[in-house]
Amino acid sequence: MPEEEYVWLPRASILTFEEIARLARIFAGLGVTKVRLTGGEPLLRHDVPTVVALLAGTAGVTDLALTTNGMVLAAQAEPLRRAGLGRLTVSLDTLRPERFEAYTRSKRHGDVLAGIAAAHAAGFARLKLNTVVVRGYNDDELAELIEFGRANSAEVRFIEYMDVGGATKWSPDQVVSRRAMLDALGRRYGRVEPVSESRGSAAPAERFVLPDGTTFGIIASTTAPFCRACDRSRLTADGTWYLCLYAERGVSLRDPLRAGASDAELTQLIAGTWRGRADRGAEERLAVGSRGALYPVESLRQDPHREMHTRGG
Repeated sequence: MPEEEYVWLPRASILTFEEIARLARIFAGLGVTKVRLTGGEPLLRHDVPTVVALLAGTAGVTDLALTTNGMVLAAQAEPLRRAGLGRLTVSLDTLRPERFEAYTRSKRHGDVLAGIAAAHAAGFARLKLNTVVVRGYNDDELAELIEFGRANSAEVRFIEYMDVGGATKWSPDQVVSRRAMLDALGRRYGRVEPVSESRGSAAPAERFVLPDGTTFGIIASTTAPFCRACDRSRLTADGTWYLCLYAERGVSLRDPLRAGASDAELTQLIAGTWRGRADRGAEERLAVGSRGALYPVESLRQDPHREMHTRGG
């Protein structure tokens, strides 16, 4: 969870579903094929299946996914599936309710597990579980999470703890590296092998396979950045377009859209901005000598766009 006191985006600034769908159509016309709804918590937006249906019907979008904390997923899984959502990722950092409560300030761990079960019942066969690994919090649960994923037909993706907006207590000693994770899992299961991916894959997770065939992924953004291969960008709920997770500033697409810009004008703006992209945020952070949290709490309160629940982690 973010800090208890933070600034919300003004309601009037939030894109409508129709505006989101129009921008998605323009991005798809430029070659974008994958769209993911994330947050924050996307299922808190009223009537999310409606925007899912709009996006699912967008020509060129062949992979439509959503990342959720799972707390209200049990009631939403079936409507999302009917609306055309292709894939689901559920954030699950721990299997222990007491740790979950301490980390999220919520006692709804059981609701998350119910959401995962509901996703399977709704027909989401390609379920993924995202786990941010933090030393001293859940780094002793790697094997337990692998076993949970195996039992629930889900692939776990371990994520190195990143020093992004909102992680105000981040420190290097809390990071469990990809190497450390592989070593720990190797001691438990035996030889861990990398999975050969198809050429052209720009997915952030490196995938590995255990001796029994169980697969899992690791996203090593902190210790092994993949900036040069990254082809992702983020559109916030209020229409600010970020080319990098660490970017200080974004480009407003909402303002020209609401000022009457044509599809051709928006296409030109997006294409020109992307061609000039030079972001290497994670690589630049790796080079910092005495590395600490990216933003202090006071800085986050001055600009809500710096929060990860705003720009989408």
